[in-house]
Amino acid sequence: MNTVYHVNSNLSKYDAVVVGSGPNGLAAAIRLALEGLKVKVVEASETVGGGMRTKELISAGYKHDVCSAIHPLAVSSPFLKKLPLSNYGLEWIKPEYAAAHPLDDGEAAFLSHDLSETAFLLGEDEETYKKLVSPIVNKWDNLTEDFLGPLSIPKHPLSLASFGLKGLLPASLLKRKFKTEKGQALFAGMAAHSILPLNSVATSAIGLVFYGAAHTGGWPLPKGGSQNIADAMAGYFLSLGGEIETSHRVSSLKDIPETKTILFDLTPKQVIRIAGDVLPPSYKNKLSTFRYGSGVFKVDYILKSPVPWRDENCLKAGTVHLGGKFEEIAESEKMISEGIHSDNPFVLVAQQSLFDKTRTPEDKHTLWAYCHVPNGSTRDMTEIIENQIERFAPGFKDVIESRFAMNTADFENYNENYIGGDINGGRQDITQLFSRPVSFIDPYNIPAKGLYFCSSSTPPGGGVHGMCGFHAANSVLKNEFGRSKSDWNFNL
Repeated sequence: MNTVYHVNSNLSKYDAVVVGSGPNGLAAAIRLALEGLKVKVVEASETVGGGMRTKELISAGYKHDVCSAIHPLAVSSPFLKKLPLSNYGLEWIKPEYAAAHPLDDGEAAFLSHDLSETAFLLGEDEETYKKLVSPIVNKWDNLTEDFLGPLSIPKHPLSLASFGLKGLLPASLLKRKFKTEKGQALFAGMAAHSILPLNSVATSAIGLVFYGAAHTGGWPLPKGGSQNIADAMAGYFLSLGGEIETSHRVSSLKDIPETKTILFDLTPKQVIRIAGDVLPPSYKNKLSTFRYGSGVFKVDYILKSPVPWRDENCLKAGTVHLGGKFEEIAESEKMISEGIHSDNPFVLVAQQSLFDKTRTPEDKHTLWAYCHVPNGSTRDMTEIIENQIERFAPGFKDVIESRFAMNTADFENYNENYIGGDINGGRQDITQLFSRPVSFIDPYNIPAKGLYFCSSSTPPGGGVHGMCGFHAANSVLKNEFGRSKSDWNFNL
C-alpha cells in the first residue's frame, strides 16, 4: 500500500489510525470511536487479537490460547468491564478456584474466589491473609482506577496510600508476614507474575493485585478461547463505525492511510523502525535505551486425560503455579533475571478444557504451560517444564498425547511486540513502571506531530486490560482534538 502519509491534514481520510490490534490497540480505537471520531485499525496478521489469539496449534478442533489464557485484569479493567462485550459473543467462565499451588508434601495452597475461604485454607496464616488482603478488596474499584494508569495525582489518595505502603515492598520482605509454607508459596506464585526477581521493589504490588482480582472479578477464562475477547472488541468497534484492515503490515509511515493522528500498539523498537526519521534525536535515543524483560518458553498439550495432580483439588483450579517453596521460586526468578536458565523454574499452567468443553472435539484435554527464560533464549525447556509438572502430578508424562513448543524466537515471530520473548512490552521494574517508554509526563504522546504510543510499553504495562490504549486515546482527545473530560461522551 503506497498511501501518502498525512498527519493533521484537513484532507485526512481518518481522524485516527491505530497500528496493531492487541487489547490496547482495540481499546484505543473503541475509546476514540465512542467520541464519534473516524478510526481505522491496521493489523499485520490475518486476524485481530495480538496476545489474545486462539489457534489450532496441534490438531484440528483443539483450541489453544497462543499467549494470554486466564484474564483477571480483563474483568477488573475500569474500561473493558464497561463495554457491552457480552453482546458480541464474549462469555466468561470462572473455575471453582482461581489458582492452586501444590507443594512437595502432597498438599496444595488454594486461591479461592472467596476471601474468607482462601484465608481459612491457609490455616495459621488465616488472620494474616485477611488483614493484608481485605483492605484491598474493600477499596478495589478505587485502587484499579488509580494504579491502572499513568503516574498522576490519585483520585483516591487514602486508598492508594494504604496499598502503596505494602505494594512498594519487595515480595521477599512482605512474605515474612506469612508463617506457613503454604502462605509464603502462594504469595510467591502471585508475585512471580511480575517476571522480576522477588527481591525487586514493588513486586509485592503484583502479588497483591492478583489476590484482589481473585476476590472481586475472579480469574476467569473466555469460553472458546482468548480470541473471543478480541473478536468481541472488534465487533463492538465495527458497530461504532470503525474500520479494520488485516494483513496490512506497516514498515514505514508511508504504509499508513491518510490520518490526523496515529497510535502505535507497538514497542519502541518497531516505532523507531517505522517513524525514526521524524522523531527528535534525543527522544529517539531514549527510546533506543528502553529495556525489554525476560522471555517465556511455552508448551501446549493435548492430553489423553486430565493432569493426575497428587492433590486432586488442583483440578478445580483454572491456573496452577508450580515451583515449590517461596525460596525456590525466588531463586529461579533471580537466575532468569541474570541471564541464567533454571532447571527448576516457576511454571504457570492453565487447565482451560476442564471448564470449557468447546476447547476439544473429544473426551480429551488441552493444557497450556510456560516458564520464564532469559530474553532471547533458544534453549528447549520442554523436558524441564514436564519434569516440574510430573513432580506434583506423578504420571503426567503418560497422559501426553502430543505437544507444541514455542521458544522466545517463536514468540517474536508470532508477534513482533514480543521482543526476545518478552510478553510484557518491556521490563516492568520500578524504573520503567510509570516512565515507560520514556517519560511519566503524558508517556503516550510522542514528540512528533500526531504520533502516539498506545501499547503495553506505556503505563500501566502488560496484561489484557486495555488501559494503556484507553489512556493513550484520552491523550489524543485532549492534545489533538481539544476535548476535555467535560466534553467526553464516555466517562469512567
